[in-house]
Amino acid sequence: MLARKRVCLLLCAVLTCGMLALYACAQRAEEPATANDQTQEQAEAPQPSSDTSTNDQVDKKAEDKSEDKQREQEKAVETSPAPSASDLREELDITELYHDELAHGEKPAECQKYIVLHDTEGGGTAQNVVDYWLSAGKYIAAHFVINKDGSIVQCVPMDQIAHHAGFGNTGHNQEFGVQDESRDDKRGTTPVSEDLADYGMNSYSIGIEMIHDGSTGEEYPAEQLEALDKLIAYIDAYYGEKSEIIDHKTWRLYNSDCSKEFEEYLHNYQQARTHDGSRD
Repeated sequence: MLARKRVCLLLCAVLTCGMLALYACAQRAEEPATANDQTQEQAEAPQPSSDTSTNDQVDKKAEDKSEDKQREQEKAVETSPAPSASDLREELDITELYHDELAHGEKPAECQKYIVLHDTEGGGTAQNVVDYWLSAGKYIAAHFVINKDGSIVQCVPMDQIAHHAGFGNTGHNQEFGVQDESRDDKRGTTPVSEDLADYGMNSYSIGIEMIHDGSTGEEYPAEQLEALDKLIAYIDAYYGEKSEIIDHKTWRLYNSDCSKEFEEYLHNYQQARTHDGSRD
């Protein structure tokens, strides 16, 4: 009886130890992973793909190539030769109708300083205007006359003096840096007054007339203005430098031409050498 009791006690002890061991294993299974376990898990985890980095490099190279191409194009524009005077003249619809009686002496390139703009203060055509100058017998003319459709008549060569600016206000020779000199034969000129005594502008300028009647308030047609743009570019290229652009009343104050409709265009020509102020 005593022996059987001992055996039962022993079995109970063995079962108790087993249950405790199982409980301890279960507890360890629920504990957080150790540092070694975490390191192993990180090592075994899939690494981020390198595709993102590669794509960024490809995009950067494409951007660099685009910038290089843009710089090359800009450099090509900067280094491309400017159109020659003859090329620019070919773009203009110019009819040469030279008349010896309208030329008044030599105007060498070093004496070219100004482009003086006029309007005709009337309608008609460039040919009508030149015919009027010839019939009036006063030997007055501009070098160029621009029709409303953009066609141009040239009646005096650019290396000859034309009587287009006439007498200016006394003191303007000095102000504009011109001289009343012997190159101008002064045929047909008549002194005006003590207030209008200076006569130097013709010897240092190109005169351009535009068919326009300021009394009607009419606008300048786009074709006419665009032709003037190209004519100024041609004159610049012909002389190799940019002449100062003025209108007739700048030389002779209170003169009627150019009209008030031209004021904004004049400002644009003086700033950018085009009627709309754009630069090529």
